[in-house]
Amino acid sequence: MPFSVQLGLLLALVTSLMSVVGFFLKHAGAVAAPAVEWRRPWASTVALFRSPVYTIGCVVATTSWGFHVGALALAPISLVQSVIAGGLVLVTMVAGRVFHQPVTRREWIGVALTAAGLAFLAATLEKTGDSAHADYDDLVLLAAVGAVTIAGAALAYRGRTGPPLAVAAGLMWAGSDVTIKAVSGKAGDLGVLVIVHPFAFVILALSLVGLLVSARSLQLGPVVSVIALTSATANALTIAAGPVVFGEPLPTEAGALLVRLAAFALVIAAAALTPPPMRPGSAPAATRA
Repeated sequence: MPFSVQLGLLLALVTSLMSVVGFFLKHAGAVAAPAVEWRRPWASTVALFRSPVYTIGCVVATTSWGFHVGALALAPISLVQSVIAGGLVLVTMVAGRVFHQPVTRREWIGVALTAAGLAFLAATLEKTGDSAHADYDDLVLLAAVGAVTIAGAALAYRGRTGPPLAVAAGLMWAGSDVTIKAVSGKAGDLGVLVIVHPFAFVILALSLVGLLVSARSLQLGPVVSVIALTSATANALTIAAGPVVFGEPLPTEAGALLVRLAAFALVIAAAALTPPPMRPGSAPAATRA
């Protein structure tokens, strides 16, 4: 495996830890801020950033995003996202030991299964570590990013609780991550002009909208489930984009292909487990916002 790919995977590991910490800091600030209103996105954003804790969380998350961009430029998207996905297990540990958030047994199981399912994909990535794999077909890229954007917008519009909004944020960020990978292949030719490429504006729009949707999902909670769902959605879709959009090789052996499909099935099952059931007569988490 080339040194550049190894460096990309190291950056992905740093991204994983920093993103988890950033999520919990943003949660602490978001629950103290007024409820996000879709009709007043700018006012809601300003209100969120009036919280120093939320602002620090965004700084940590943005730094993490910078490491993520570097990782995607150096290594295959499937490998990068598998490393980040494996870090999902940190969610429950950081929640309980650092931020003193209650973690239910159901959440422990759901997060652990999600991390395991996504990490198993790394075992079936056959020969994807020999280059960055940044080539793509324009129509395929447009279809993939367009589909997740529309799905994310629809979920955000209809979502009334934390988990659906968490999935919506994950969809938006998956679209952003796939676009980052696509534009990384142009960096060598465009140099600094890459920041004014149309893809850069797509990345900015999806990142900012995803940030607002994520803030609302954190306000509604439950926090561990919301973080796990956002991360699992973004990671699963970007891992899938490896072979679908960027031509990363699929396993040639039937057994390895079945393991990959089983891993995706495990992620879906874990995602269904992650949101704890609402107890009859219990107050919705939105009352905290």
